[in-house]
Amino acid sequence: HHIYGGASARPFSTHHNELKQDLYLRIALELHLKRLIVGGFEKIFEIGRVFRNEGVSFKHNPEYTLLELYQAYADYNDMMALTEGLVNHLVQLIHGSETIDYQGTTIDFSLPFKRVSMRDAILEHSGCDIHLASTEDMIKLLKTKGIECPAQSPKGELINEIYDCFVEHHIIQPTFMVDYPLETSPLAKKHRDNPAYVERFELIVHKMELANAFSELNDPVDQHTRLKAQDDARELGFDEAQTMDDDFVEALRYGMPPTGGLGIGIDRLVMVLTNMPSIRDVVFFPHLKRH
Repeated sequence: HHIYGGASARPFSTHHNELKQDLYLRIALELHLKRLIVGGFEKIFEIGRVFRNEGVSFKHNPEYTLLELYQAYADYNDMMALTEGLVNHLVQLIHGSETIDYQGTTIDFSLPFKRVSMRDAILEHSGCDIHLASTEDMIKLLKTKGIECPAQSPKGELINEIYDCFVEHHIIQPTFMVDYPLETSPLAKKHRDNPAYVERFELIVHKMELANAFSELNDPVDQHTRLKAQDDARELGFDEAQTMDDDFVEALRYGMPPTGGLGIGIDRLVMVLTNMPSIRDVVFFPHLKRH
């Protein structure tokens, strides 16, 4: 891509010799698939490789496989129903039961999956009410975990860090983490009942995010404002912030219908379905450090 976008991540850079252009390996499928929704495709999906120039862990590999789909005239509630139905079906198809053993823990995929708001989850596990806490309060809280954050840190970055440090490792059974604060999600539509939040969920299973979904933001003015805020954060040194994509904003100006979008990490889903402890166990030829 000329401009990388659709997720908060650092890209890999490359070069097109014939066109003499510097390019980026894609970090997501999102912004181009949403252009197709603008162009009249009412249901669209792709299963493809994406590349994120970030750390390696049991659940992170810089190259991985992502399913993304978009459906016009749908929202995050529709995506929630689709996600739990799809995952439940796969579990029963492969294991013949709604419960499986994953790394010594019984995981129950019976419907419906649990739903909890991000605000409630953070309050339960950290004592911090992200709706009321200042950035200074959040920086002090993270410092108790040994994490130093600059004073100018965007609120969304701090909330994500608090969630990662205090919450995610507690979630074992399939759980939809719903209704994220506005600052954390520059591509999601504001919540219909509370504009301080967005209509977004992540599916968490055994401490891992398996899926991420939105009611997609289709207001070009709002989208430009939020991408500009991301650009400003990048200039302050937050190199995983998203970039301004004027072409995508222009596509929204032509008109994108209300749309639900969903991304599923195929490799992590396969980890769970096959009882594998590491993403490297399900990726062919993962890149290894040379000695």
